[in-house]
Amino acid sequence: MELSDIQTFAVVARTGGITRAAEELNTVQSNVTQRVKALEAEIGTPLFERHSRGMTLTGAGKRLLPYAQRMAALSREAVLAARDDGEPKGPLAIGSMETTAAVRLPPLLADFHRRFPAVRLTLRTATTADLVAGVLDGTLDGAFVAGPIAHADLTATSAFREELVLLSARRWTSLPELRAGTPESGPTALVFRTGCTYRQRLEQVFVEFGWPSAARFELGTLDGMIGCVAADMGVTLLPRAVVERSAMNGSVSIHTLSSSHARAETLFIQRSTGHQYSALQGFIACLEKDDDVIAA
Repeated sequence: MELSDIQTFAVVARTGGITRAAEELNTVQSNVTQRVKALEAEIGTPLFERHSRGMTLTGAGKRLLPYAQRMAALSREAVLAARDDGEPKGPLAIGSMETTAAVRLPPLLADFHRRFPAVRLTLRTATTADLVAGVLDGTLDGAFVAGPIAHADLTATSAFREELVLLSARRWTSLPELRAGTPESGPTALVFRTGCTYRQRLEQVFVEFGWPSAARFELGTLDGMIGCVAADMGVTLLPRAVVERSAMNGSVSIHTLSSSHARAETLFIQRSTGHQYSALQGFIACLEKDDDVIAA
């Protein structure tokens, strides 16, 4: 069984399709397809069900996936551990929610680059669900995710606390006005794709407001999200710090929520077992001295 086939299988399983997997692996789609078919032929059973919307795991694929994730993570970790002589250098893959990357991370990343210029840092933004999967399968060395996270294979450390607020177009000056002035089904919910914790929080708010059947519209960027809110296309839920630092801050109304909906904690997660090599240790040291980070 070729390790490269196992690694490719794990990425396809996480991304849900050949095209997205090829983009992440920086290769052509035919190569990804060939490796998946080779693995299926060797095992002797299909690992994916192919359909128009992508690929989903078969029963055999689901049983294989946790082993494939551990093998891929262990392989990458072994190479990095062997190269690690105590001086932070080489590749370091960090994941983050887009909101955290936009507001909290620029000073941290700049400080890290100044202190450890020999480290080749890459930052990948995704939903909390995808980031957790990336840390577990070893494609990410650590990630900033929305808490709470409880997993036996992960260590989570508090990084930032956020206040979540509801955003609407400026014509809605208060929540009572928004609730009174929208259809019974509620306004359109502008959200990131499934797996985003803030999307789940917004759906909880909509249920409390009596809008469980409101329409959802998925967007991929913060600027697009806030721009669509400003254009009165719908409402969304974001950290207050993100909105206040946005160039479009004056184009939207910010509505304060109850503490049960507003409190959000950002965690930094990493695998709880294995070698914590120097590049990651250097990153954690910079994180701990960052002024925005929650004091221990």
